[in-house]
Amino acid sequence: MTIFLGGRSRADTGNVISMDRFRSGRSVSPIRQAEAYWSALRRHGDVPNRSDIDPRGLENILEYTFILERIAPGVARFRLAGNHLSRIVGMEVRGMPMTALFSAMARAEAAATLEHIFLAPAIAELSLISGTNSRAVSQVEARAILLPLKNDLGEISRALGVLVADGPLGAGGLRFDIAGSNLRKLDIRPDRSPAEPVPGLAEDQAPIRRNAPGLRVVSRED
Repeated sequence: MTIFLGGRSRADTGNVISMDRFRSGRSVSPIRQAEAYWSALRRHGDVPNRSDIDPRGLENILEYTFILERIAPGVARFRLAGNHLSRIVGMEVRGMPMTALFSAMARAEAAATLEHIFLAPAIAELSLISGTNSRAVSQVEARAILLPLKNDLGEISRALGVLVADGPLGAGGLRFDIAGSNLRKLDIRPDRSPAEPVPGLAEDQAPIRRNAPGLRVVSRED
């Protein structure tokens, strides 16, 4: 299932930049690697746990990788982030809300995308372009993916993300507009197979008898 946010329809392709538009394939490879790793962690098609994420499985793309924590509707902060993201922003991003990456005009759409990831749940891919107020020498294009994760309580409140900028970063301080968004709702089907009884703990169920000895109906007149 594909959904475009921010008032863009499927037919309104004039305002949507193709996901394959980037100058090089450098931004594509880390995203596909992250999605493949995340997909391999799914059990019975469910959302993986945050505790399942092992940095060794992402060692080739760690500089582009980050972990988000949902702290309020439409708000998620960076728990961990690679160096590439810090160079884009121009400072350490840990503890910052993800919406800080976006221009003022794009933040409402970014917040709606975050909610869809956690509540649907869904995978989000974003194509980004630096805003006119960014300090880059020229416009910078970027691509990102956000993959939902469960916390220790089984709630979908974490996300594994990758963001790769394709262009000169200059002094950092970039803020992005959302050029295109692709949301893929996950088809999660819980395992409904009945649990097998544990040997030694199961008890034989005795049939219920209507007139069991020692029991009688008591009325108020009795």
